[in-house]
Amino acid sequence: MPERSRLALITVLLGVGLGLGGQGCAAQNEHASAVQLRGEFLQSWVWRLPDPEFGGFSGLKFLEDGRLFVTQSDRGTVWRGTLSRDATDRIIGVSRTGGPVPLHDRDGQVLDRRRGDAEGLAIAPQGGIYISFEGENLARVAYYPADDAPAQLLPRPAAFDRFWPNSSLETLAIDAEGTLYTIPERSGAKEAPFPVWRFRNGAWDQPFTIPRDNTWLTVDADFGPDGRFYLLERDFWGLLGFRTRVRVFDIRGDRISGGEVLVETSAGTHDNLEGLAVWRDRQGTIRLTMISDDNQRFFQRTEFVEYRVRAQKP
Repeated sequence: MPERSRLALITVLLGVGLGLGGQGCAAQNEHASAVQLRGEFLQSWVWRLPDPEFGGFSGLKFLEDGRLFVTQSDRGTVWRGTLSRDATDRIIGVSRTGGPVPLHDRDGQVLDRRRGDAEGLAIAPQGGIYISFEGENLARVAYYPADDAPAQLLPRPAAFDRFWPNSSLETLAIDAEGTLYTIPERSGAKEAPFPVWRFRNGAWDQPFTIPRDNTWLTVDADFGPDGRFYLLERDFWGLLGFRTRVRVFDIRGDRISGGEVLVETSAGTHDNLEGLAVWRDRQGTIRLTMISDDNQRFFQRTEFVEYRVRAQKP
């Protein structure tokens, strides 16, 4: 990310004030200061592992509602795990079940750091995963029938070469029909909308855009069990930390709605949330589960953050 070089110095100076260290692997449930609109904060659970490859997670999806998860590091590795929950679906533990598994190119060679900047993740209906990558002239989407399998590259539009080198295909989501959607992290200018790219029937098109809102940048997306398109956004406020926002849209053919804000936090409420999974809990409520990219810095944290979407009165 473009913020990383700046973040390394300024966050360590303010680490204590932002609460970036000393959390332990426990739920931090009572102190979130989010400005909640329709999203109700539930909890944050810090996840740590004594593995030098751990961290840098920038995508998140569930294989089983709210429990079996897949995530990928922007260092080019795939991880799998389980969120243990109590009877109310509250997180009570996190365990790794697989990974780190290095991603490969189409020739079966392990991706190096330059080619392995994996940013978006989607679960394929036929099994396996889709991964989106960014990098200078490296923006692409690949299908992996198994985590350690050679990449099967999707066609690559020439327009992908025009994305910012380190701010391209940050999001990846798949709808109930198996259509993929991806959005670059940056649109090119504050007044320029974000182009939404769609892959179906073996080809890409760009049916619509999402207006850009000042310094908010797109970082992940998911289709919920209600069929709606949920977009995770981030805003970096320097010394104050990160802001997080989740909006929801309705996609109908080649049109997208204006979007509703579900969650918008103040700076420093959470760490650098970059992965989003949307699911329905045992009470029938939509939940938003997010994971943070700690940039593999000791003064940041990997955390799972959960909100639920409150029902609205007609």
